[in-house]
Amino acid sequence: MPIPSSEAAPARLVVLVSGAGTNLQALLDAAADPAYGAVVVAVGADRDGIEGLARAERAGLPTFVHRVKDFEDRAAWDRALTRSVAAHRPDVVISAGFMKLVGPDFLAAFGGRFVNTHPALSPSFPGMHGPADALAHGVKVTGCTLFLVDEGVDTGPIVAQSAVEVADDDTVASLHERIKVAERAMLVDTIGAMARRGYTIEDRKVRLG
Repeated sequence: MPIPSSEAAPARLVVLVSGAGTNLQALLDAAADPAYGAVVVAVGADRDGIEGLARAERAGLPTFVHRVKDFEDRAAWDRALTRSVAAHRPDVVISAGFMKLVGPDFLAAFGGRFVNTHPALSPSFPGMHGPADALAHGVKVTGCTLFLVDEGVDTGPIVAQSAVEVADDDTVASLHERIKVAERAMLVDTIGAMARRGYTIEDRKVRLG
């Protein structure tokens, strides 16, 4: 799908966070260069008092917080999140460590332009423990995946992947840290390419340009 990416009209990014916001910061740093082709226009979260929100506020960005416990059910939370994101007219929505699964209203509004990262080479090792599962399985190479979110868990069409070798003396923590470094670089590079070149989705295959 085409995304406006000229200097006059960079692609609009809404970023969702739940914690420290290191991926958000990487995107903010990249977007400081007009040639990147995209800008972060708002940051949302599912909890208060996190560094990710503080980073957004220091950058002068609007923020919003929707805690699941403040709503009667997940469907009401999903509708509120959808409205808040839509208010900022995003071209791409990015889950940057956002620790909640969105629902059908959100996917209906942003399907095909909502991306997330996973710390493994999908479709291997889905779920919350990708690095630990890869280490336990004894693989020699793992990595990270950027994908378009669908109704499943880490099952959407793959946009980009980056490989990370597993060292003999790796712990879950050391492996996950190297994956995070690769993930940040992959996220920044790929979002910029999506903004500048656009992308298409056909039969689960995502092509840039």
